[in-house]
Amino acid sequence: MTAYAIANLHETGAHEEVAEYIERISATFEPYGGAFLVHGAVHETKEGQWPGAVVVIGFPTIEQARQWWDSPAYQEIAPLRARHVKGDIILVDGVPEGYDPAATAQVVRQAIASA
Repeated sequence: MTAYAIANLHETGAHEEVAEYIERISATFEPYGGAFLVHGAVHETKEGQWPGAVVVIGFPTIEQARQWWDSPAYQEIAPLRARHVKGDIILVDGVPEGYDPAATAQVVRQAIASA
């Protein structure tokens, strides 16, 4: 099942270390099947607040996403970003093939009925 690393980068700015991080990051996730899905694109906030930039990297599985995050190659460059860019980063599984949201709605209805 596809998994994602999603970043909401609140405070971004130009810095030589950030440029180096951007140059080097692809080489850290490609061995784990990772690929940029969103990077540097302008986004529209339709509800709530989402300041800053959005980055989405897709991976074949959540385990490969975790292996990338924990890898020596990524951990070596992560401080280049972290020193200059504040934000929130999550790893999350996508939905399985054939996912039916009606089944999730049924679970919610059962929880309501049991309350």
